[in-house]
Amino acid sequence: MKKFTKETKEEMIGRIQFFFLNERGEEIGNLAAEQFLDFISDEMASYFYNEGIEDAIKSLQSRMENLEEDLYTLKKTHHK
Repeated sequence: MKKFTKETKEEMIGRIQFFFLNERGEEIGNLAAEQFLDFISDEMASYFYNEGIEDAIKSLQSRMENLEEDLYTLKKTHHK
């Protein structure tokens, strides 16, 4: 699991607690929220990471296509 700064981890724990309270009406403590965060990080992070990689690949492919088109427009015609 990626090591987050103390401040970032505290913020994420607070957001988890806020979610549980507002969406489920459940008040959970810091330990439960931290365990939930650890579970998500350990078990689910690779799905989000891989989706991010796929998005980056698509973005790069799109940029490369645009670059290729731009380069073709720069080609000069031969005059005889």
